Amino acid sequence: MLDKRKIVIIGAGHVGSHVAMALCFQGTCDEIVFIDKDHAKAVSNCYDVADACLFLGSTTKISVGDYNDCKDADIIVISIGMPRKPGQTRLEMLDDSVIMLKDVVENLKPIDFKGIIVSITNPADIIADYARKHLGLPRERCFSTGTSLDTARLKRTVSELADIDRRSVTTCAIGEHGDSSFVPFSSLTLGGKHYKELQEAKPEKYNKLTEEFVLERTRYIGYDIINGKGSTEFGIGAACADICKAIFHDEKRVIPASVLLDGEYGMHDVACGVPCVIGRNGIEDIIELPLNDKEKEQLEYTCKVIRENIERAEKI
Repeated sequence: MLDKRKIVIIGAGHVGSHVAMALCFQGTCDEIVFIDKDHAKAVSNCYDVADACLFLGSTTKISVGDYNDCKDADIIVISIGMPRKPGQTRLEMLDDSVIMLKDVVENLKPIDFKGIIVSITNPADIIADYARKHLGLPRERCFSTGTSLDTARLKRTVSELADIDRRSVTTCAIGEHGDSSFVPFSSLTLGGKHYKELQEAKPEKYNKLTEEFVLERTRYIGYDIINGKGSTEFGIGAACADICKAIFHDEKRVIPASVLLDGEYGMHDVACGVPCVIGRNGIEDIIELPLNDKEKEQLEYTCKVIRENIERAEKI
């Protein structure tokens, strides 16, 4: 018999339900199980997503369960947490998120889970690292979406400024999924050509593409979305589903994710968003981009911010 591709989503709120919706759009998995302390909310979102599946041609089975459902899951998505308030940084969400995560960890500890955990709870880098350590999992099997959403915002900004399809933009955001992230502009290419070469050749077309503006939009588009509608949900839901797809289909695709660094980029004992090769075994490799001196300083700073908050999480 063929194995079913099963995902358990812990946290069935706005984001968790949008992860499920994106998975159903993709036809990525056979079964999705919601777990949430608010049972009525989990049931409601379960019914809502299940209704949508009819119009998508999706055969994904959606249900509400408990932690026993994690025993045979291929992927667990952690999407617990309070919605981010207008003006609130992700790091300011740490205390509430850790308190909620402790309950999740205690429920998962007795389970001999063999699959992969993808965390999207903010602050993403710190929460995924906390879960990995307290569940005793290797780094390749417990990580967060990291700077995958930041990278989508980065590529969209570059695409709009340069009037070029975002799929032709090669770059990624690195570091914290937050205000200390940075863009390695030394590796930014459009159609395989470095953006500065394009600016020199066609300034009238590419001079709108300034590093200061691109970095500002990469970091702060999320604030604009929250100020306007009270939450971000579609983007992160799709980003998480995309990582799950890469795992199930063993794509070996390069996607930014936050993973424990063990010497990569000269960093140790810190979870940081970097380009990763993602396949059936989770994080299968880490791509080390060549960074110039300025970018190395930015990496050191963002890792310092993350490391300080990793230490703070252990005291909560």
